[in-house]
This record gives sequence, C-alpha cells and structure tokens, in this order.
Amino acid sequence: MNRSKIEWCDHTYNPITGCRHSCPYCYARSIATRFAGDVRLNLMAKKDYSVQTARDGSGDLYILDRPMVNETGHTLVYPFGFEPTFHRYRAEVLDKLKMGNNIFVGAMADMFGEWVPNEWIREVMGTCSSRPRHNYLFLTKNPGRYEQMDGLGELPAYQNFWYGSTRTTPDDRFFESYAHNTFWSIEPIHGPFRMLEKDEFSPDWIIIGAETGRRKGKVVPEKEWIEDIVNWCDKAGIPVFMKDSLIPIVGESNMCRDFPEHLLRTEISPKMERKLYAACAECKARMKKSEMVALLARSKRGEQPKQFGFMCRDCFRGFCMTLGLDVPQLAELTQSVTIGVEDDEKDGESME
Repeated sequence: MNRSKIEWCDHTYNPITGCRHSCPYCYARSIATRFAGDVRLNLMAKKDYSVQTARDGSGDLYILDRPMVNETGHTLVYPFGFEPTFHRYRAEVLDKLKMGNNIFVGAMADMFGEWVPNEWIREVMGTCSSRPRHNYLFLTKNPGRYEQMDGLGELPAYQNFWYGSTRTTPDDRFFESYAHNTFWSIEPIHGPFRMLEKDEFSPDWIIIGAETGRRKGKVVPEKEWIEDIVNWCDKAGIPVFMKDSLIPIVGESNMCRDFPEHLLRTEISPKMERKLYAACAECKARMKKSEMVALLARSKRGEQPKQFGFMCRDCFRGFCMTLGLDVPQLAELTQSVTIGVEDDEKDGESME
C-alpha cells in the first residue's frame, strides 16, 4: 500500500502487478524493471512461488503467498519484473488505513487484461468488498473484460466501486453501464475527442492528462483538445479532473480538479471511530470527543483524575444548572472538567 503521487487518488493498492499490453508510454514497466532485482536469480527460488498458465495462454503467471526477499532480507516488490504476478499476501494492507480513502487498485498492472484468471479478479474484489469504508477505482485498457465479468454476475455494482476505461484516442473502447459507476481516463491524450460532441453514453467522471517523460515520439496535446472535452463535460454535468501535466498547456487558472460527490466522502475505521467519538452521558448523541466536555473524577486529593465520560455542551450546561453550579466558560475545543473533593479535604468520595 503506497501513498499515491497520482493526483486523483489517495493510495494505490497492487495485489496484481505486471501487464502484457506493451504500451510504449507505460510508466509502470520501467518502475517494475528498476525494482525487480535479479529476475534470473529470483526464478531459481522455486519454493517461494507457484506458477499458473495465463487465461489467454500467453505464458506463465506467478503467484506469491508471502513476500519474496533477497539475500539481505529486503522484500522484492517486483521479483519477476513486469510479468503478471498475484501478490496474495497483500490482502490485509488495506486494514492499515484508518480513514476511508480513494484507492486506485492495480496501478502497476491491468488486472482486467485477458491473461488474468477470473479467480484472481474475484479474490481482489472480495478483499475490497469486505472493507467498504474505502472507494475503489479500477482502470483497464480492456473494458470488454468488465462486460464479461458483468455477464457472469461478478462485477459488483457497489456505490464505492468505480470502473475506469483508458482512452488515448476516440477510437478506444470504453465500458458502458448505467448500473455501475464509470469513468474515463483520457491519459495520455493522443488526439482530439471531437466525437464527444455527439450524443453518446456519458461516464460519471472524466480524467484528462498529457504524456510525461522523454519518449521519442511523445505526443504533446493541443489546448483545444482539452477545451473540447471540458466544454462537453460542462454541458453534460460531468465532473472533470485535469492532471498537473496539463498546466503547461492550459495554464494553472484554467485547471479543473473536480471529483464526483461520492469520492469526496470520508469514513473512518471502527477502531478510529471509537477513539475519536463518544456518546453523551446524558442524551446519548454520538459526537466527536473534541466537540464535547470530558468528565473527570478523583476520589481524594493528589490523585490523578480519571476520565469517566463525555457530555455534549448543551447537556453539560443543563447538568450544571440542575446542581446549581456556575457554568464554566468553555473553550472552542475540548474542555475537561474535574468533579472531585475540595482542596482542603483529605479524602472523600467522587461526586456524580
């Protein structure tokens, strides 16, 4: 699990790595090759992995049930380079995130490529489904696989599952569904998308980006290509997110960085929820502890007060008035109130 440098997501999650599309502009291939280590030596460690035939018969696929390490004990992130690999041991890394996040699943792969077995996809989907506080964004250059999985009833239509299609030109296929959240990643944009002016299916979100790097033959998009897409999105009411790679082309003041409403939500883990929230001792309303009054008590002088509950401010004021106590001036944030014995008493029982 990595904190992402991709602007439109918070984290990337890569249970499957590797790809066989051979895109000339691919960023992932060079990264995987750089951090593969000695692939020839890794392949010799046969006890550390298993092999499976690709779904489309294109060659071997690799399965890791536990991390593979090198001779110095360091984990090999891509031990087989950019060959398709299922890192089954990564299933639990999502639990490390305390807050709900927008997670790009498969940033170092195309997990819907024709070579990927159905059971791999099912397992990844199950892992994501069992952790519903996050939003999961999938992206493929092979949207026909979405259709195949949907036909089998195995493409969840959950609100927090988003299915993206990569489109570099208007001729690239995309996933058309009104039952699922869909988006297009028009990156790198390699031509004008004037066809967007036609009456066709509208996705729920569009991301636009230019090709980066120094590849020979790199396509630099024209400003009007971007403007045509943005204008169409505005007319259709589609949020559009422009990546930073477009700043040199359109200028910072013309950048759009919009998200669908659901991707703006934030949820927290049950453990963090228990840490940050509490129920009012009086009205039982559940609120942030930072917005409530912490109640402390001690049984005798010199003893460290112990926290025994929280009250919302309205209930605390009522509590003080009922006992004939002066209501203290509450700070903007948490105000702890100690209820205990008078300083001139040696001991006694805590007051309620």
